[in-house]
Amino acid sequence: MHPAIRWATGLLLAHALLFAGVALAQRVEGDRAVAQGVYEAEVPVNGQGAGERNTGFARALSQVLGKLSGERNAAARPGIGQEMRRASEFVSGYDYRQDEGLSSTGAPTFKTTLIVRFDREKVEAMASTLGVPIWPQPRPKPVLWLAIDDGKGARLVGLPQTNAARPVTQRAIERGYRLGLPAGSAAEQAAVGAIWRGDAAAIARLSARYSPPMQLIGKLYRGKGGWTADWTFVDHGKVLATKSVTEGDARRAMASGADVAADALSRKYAKRSAVGPAGSYRVVFTGIDSADDYIRLSAYLQKQPLIRRMTPLRAVGNTAEFQLELSTGVSGLKRSAESEGVIVGGDGEPPVFQLR
Repeated sequence: MHPAIRWATGLLLAHALLFAGVALAQRVEGDRAVAQGVYEAEVPVNGQGAGERNTGFARALSQVLGKLSGERNAAARPGIGQEMRRASEFVSGYDYRQDEGLSSTGAPTFKTTLIVRFDREKVEAMASTLGVPIWPQPRPKPVLWLAIDDGKGARLVGLPQTNAARPVTQRAIERGYRLGLPAGSAAEQAAVGAIWRGDAAAIARLSARYSPPMQLIGKLYRGKGGWTADWTFVDHGKVLATKSVTEGDARRAMASGADVAADALSRKYAKRSAVGPAGSYRVVFTGIDSADDYIRLSAYLQKQPLIRRMTPLRAVGNTAEFQLELSTGVSGLKRSAESEGVIVGGDGEPPVFQLR
């Protein structure tokens, strides 16, 4: 089968078949193919060539790792860079979307977006091996209590003002979770005073009708440096994080609240694999019966993203010893070995693996 390319220009224009060998199930929002969930991402691209696509796969994988872990810089962890270079191996399908807009002169413009779906098992196995924390699903949907004062008095942003909160709600989706909004009743509108004076307990009581009992409380107002957003994140009545952010652009200041909540949630709920400390380890390999076996073992070790450096120490009979500088400890190497089946074992001191 071939992946379907959905060209969206405000109306559904056509379907076309392209790039043999990849089967796609469309995700559609209105008439637009969109990324959904933790294991999908979309990135802008300049074309549909293989080089541009592979670069897009790497950027999309970086987004997915961020959503999976809840970390802002998950892609900067040791060993991840090497995995990014082979991002295509984690892809289960991809699609393109083209959106039409207008330039400042009124001329039509077109933006192409690559939508990528990744294999969940492969991504999670890689994350576990490299010590990337995994934030379990389903994830909570905190209630956003946001008051904005643009100089005309503070007002609550409720469900009727969903578009006004889009910078923060969209940023939350990019971080792998969602935010809800209060209904905006008269009683809730009256809570603006509590938000403005930082009374988190009062907002938590008012939010009791909503589930889960988590609140992202923020006030956004003009300041000398532009726009300032003061944030408090509350989980089951306990304040987990507070932060004040000033930006020249109101949208960036508003979006920062999603990062405050995501950082607090991932710190508390993301599960970190027990992969051991980084360091230099002496490791023994057995079952090396020929020069070809030795070459095969060396090639395998050189491809391991968690091995920063390898130094051969000695070879005796069918045994070889290496000094390995590991980014996640021997347990990470064992986990990788279990999934790939090239070497087995890893017990003892020093750890002993057998080449299969």
